[in-house]
Amino acid sequence: MKMRVYELAENLKIPSKELLVFLKKEGIKVKNHMSNLDKDTIELIKEIIISDKKKKGEKRKKQIKIIEINKLPNLKELSLQLKIPLLAIMQKIINFGTISSIDKEIPTNILQDIVKEYGFKIKYSEKLRNKIKSQKKDKTTKLVSKPPVITIIGHVDHGKTTLLDVIRKTNVTKDEFGGITQSIGAYKVKIKNKKIVFIDTPGHEAFTTMRARGVKATDIAVLVVAADDGVMPQTIEAINHAKAANVPIIVAINKIDRPNTNVEKIKKDLSKYDLVSEEWGGETLMVEISALKNKGIKKLLEAISLQAEILELEANSNIPAKGLIIETKLDKKRGIIGSVLIQDGSLKVGNYFIAGLSYGKIRNLIDDKGRNIKEAGPSTPVEIIGFSKMPQAGDYFQIVPDDRFAKIIINERENEERSKIIEESSKVSLDNLFLEIKEGKIDNLKIILKTDTQGSLDALQETLKKIKIENEEVKVVIIHAGVGNITETDVMLASASDAIIVGFNIRPDANIQKIGKSEKVEIRLYRVIYDLIDEIKSALLGYLKPKIQEFICGQAEVREIFKIPKVGTIAGSYVLNGKISKNDNVRLIRDGKLIYEGKVTSLKRFKEDAKEVNADFECGIGLEKFNDIKLKDIIEFYNFKEIK
Repeated sequence: MKMRVYELAENLKIPSKELLVFLKKEGIKVKNHMSNLDKDTIELIKEIIISDKKKKGEKRKKQIKIIEINKLPNLKELSLQLKIPLLAIMQKIINFGTISSIDKEIPTNILQDIVKEYGFKIKYSEKLRNKIKSQKKDKTTKLVSKPPVITIIGHVDHGKTTLLDVIRKTNVTKDEFGGITQSIGAYKVKIKNKKIVFIDTPGHEAFTTMRARGVKATDIAVLVVAADDGVMPQTIEAINHAKAANVPIIVAINKIDRPNTNVEKIKKDLSKYDLVSEEWGGETLMVEISALKNKGIKKLLEAISLQAEILELEANSNIPAKGLIIETKLDKKRGIIGSVLIQDGSLKVGNYFIAGLSYGKIRNLIDDKGRNIKEAGPSTPVEIIGFSKMPQAGDYFQIVPDDRFAKIIINERENEERSKIIEESSKVSLDNLFLEIKEGKIDNLKIILKTDTQGSLDALQETLKKIKIENEEVKVVIIHAGVGNITETDVMLASASDAIIVGFNIRPDANIQKIGKSEKVEIRLYRVIYDLIDEIKSALLGYLKPKIQEFICGQAEVREIFKIPKVGTIAGSYVLNGKISKNDNVRLIRDGKLIYEGKVTSLKRFKEDAKEVNADFECGIGLEKFNDIKLKDIIEFYNFKEIK
């Protein structure tokens, strides 16, 4: 007897999400809620969970501390009674409901939740117990189903934008279309009286920048693959981002109206990345569509609706709103405007809120049709006016009781932010890897691998996967691999997944290196495969020797070429950044690929020799034994220093 994951969850009376986490923790391989489980596995799971519940119950009985109260406390009194800082309780309490102020009594339902969070149990006095019983029964904990939030992902030119436009036009009435959907970044559609919310974000922002801040922006990802083009580099990248965020994928095979389509080949190629069609015995929903001809769109929306039912998405509309900042902008007339996707609870005009390091009071609420509204509930995209300063996309949005409450929390967050900047980065690096392993902080080394050719990529992937260290459980995990230069998306995925980036025979530009530093992502570059393998092995063993680290002195762009008899080719260049010197080592980079590495024969300003040239100045550069210089080539000047 087989059973799907969500069916077993219903049987055990636990949320299917909780069961998925448990299965992965126990090493039972499942992809999503639709995965099948055999009879033996089902019996084993039931036995473990029942046993675990008993142990947890016994442990909880021992750990729970009792506090006695004869009157409902305010926040300050609760802080003293639990011996927990007031700021810590304030940060927690907004997750459980509304309180009118710091000095007023905490409602019983919120009091019970916050006390339980800190491992306490309340013992009420008889007088207070009778008072609570006489009060109206609280209904704030009632959960209702909420619309799913969808992000459309895939390779460039595969039809993502066309699909979004078709869905919007065919599911929104003419008078509603053309509101502020382009600026709000999200909109709602209806299918069989069920609502679906689409986030209209570029690239993989919903899976990277937002995930790096510890939030989940989307419930389901729709992967668009062109039937006449197939699985491309950005398709693979999109799959890896969705998997890293643990988001279920529905595949939309687009452009089926075109000639030379090969749907079966696409399904075969996708199966290499664990996306196996239901027709082939897998668990991935795949729908054939033509966004241009408006074919299969209804079937795709039905597939989304079905997947949403399996996910059992729920929210509580009776608690203060919590959500996510999707986009921000500054309007000359209206001030700072934040697009917010409400994920739980509800909000009203006049509510106070916090978002990242910003706070404010809601002056105006505007829905995805451009209409002014008074309130909004779960899975609703809205524009909010009333921010004190510009928040960031991906910031967590929460309603708070009042202005005073908001300011106290924001001040604390600003202090925490300053402390983070002062602290050293805790991101994983090859240098501190062994120490992290010994302290039990990590059990594998996550890598994003980028190379110059497919051959190099295949060879390195195979070799890295085989690296095993005796008596150590730690292993190398490649979370994304691709041919081409390192991109901003790679850096953000590394930041979100706590991975390092390994580049072979490629050179990221100055902007990518700058983003890597700001996100505290280690980027390691190699030209010899054996050096790459040896360094990773040594890091896993804890024997990484002092390294000679390269540092970039400056970069110059070739803007003119002069061919001088008996001298050779001189690159008329503009120094983009840093300071370049005749004594530095140089490399010439063309379209992200390394073309030449060597020394400078001459460095001139006008007709005079120069020892060094600063940024924003022009100069002439001659390279040793190299004349194949082209316009827009980048000449990178670098040196070395030893780091233990």
